[in-house]
Amino acid sequence: MPGEFDGLVVLVTGGASGIGRSTAEVFLARGARVACLDLNTEGVPASALAINADVSDDSAVKAAVARVVEEFGGIDVVVNNAGIGAQGNVAGNSDEEWHRTFDVNVVGAVRVSRAALPYLCLSRHAAIVNTCSVAATAGLPNRALYSATKGALLALTLAMAADHIADGIRVNCVTPGTAETPWINRLLESAREPAAERAALEDRQPLGRLVSADEVAHAIAYLASPLSASTTGTVLAVDGGMFGLRVAAAHKKVSEKLS
Repeated sequence: MPGEFDGLVVLVTGGASGIGRSTAEVFLARGARVACLDLNTEGVPASALAINADVSDDSAVKAAVARVVEEFGGIDVVVNNAGIGAQGNVAGNSDEEWHRTFDVNVVGAVRVSRAALPYLCLSRHAAIVNTCSVAATAGLPNRALYSATKGALLALTLAMAADHIADGIRVNCVTPGTAETPWINRLLESAREPAAERAALEDRQPLGRLVSADEVAHAIAYLASPLSASTTGTVLAVDGGMFGLRVAAAHKKVSEKLS
């Protein structure tokens, strides 16, 4: 049975681990040809084209996009997933760290989208999907810098959707809750009480668990799919109900029913 992405070329940034790797695997399974950009390409799926590139380096981004086009003949879908984290309140990071995090999380998506734009305009099924965060839509403690970048990325998504609708390019984003990824696991390992910190992260999501990388990846594939041709300017939450629900104890009741 043919896949919905047969013949389409997908570019995923941050494709060597976590949500990016899962996203690349989902697209590959559905018939796409996939290129993954990452600082370290060791974890890129074997069937994908691995390209070492830093999204904060415009020359490197342009060269990477050119390599994808040379290899595959074009680009149909861009998934702007590369990003870095930051902790602390508004006073918790220096100017340099604020600039660095915005440069990767926001301007990085701009660089990749800008470089791919001429090729997306030639596609019949062009789509851009940005990996945002529930931090853009819900106030989280000690995430001022990270939240600011993800809020900017959400606003950028909507502006791009409006700008490029006439070009036939759909632009959407996902807002994951706390996901089971290597980055989150590293944060937990560095916490004073890792088990208690994990429990707190799970409890703040109404489903009572962390979001899986695969769940986010399938949401990204939905937004990018030619089957979703009327979906643009959409913010899709994959957060276990964190943004819209106020039922933090609901998962405990479910657990009680199952026990």
